Amino acid sequence: MERPIDVLNNAKGKRVLVRLKRGTVISGILQAMDLHLNMWLEDAEQSEDEQKTKLGTILVRGDNIIYVSPEKVE
Repeated sequence: MERPIDVLNNAKGKRVLVRLKRGTVISGILQAMDLHLNMWLEDAEQSEDEQKTKLGTILVRGDNIIYVSPEKVE
């Protein structure tokens, strides 16, 4: 049985969706994270009101995150 942290560890190098407390959704390639869910994302994009903004490389602080999900591959 996998723990939620194992799912995120398996998502390293893959695109994830991160929803922040203020309602912003960020998509990026997960490079690294720690036990506080601080996340380093590459090629990140912010989506707000159907408008996308390229952010590049960012660090998302774990206490701002509501949820993280591996992005569905089609």
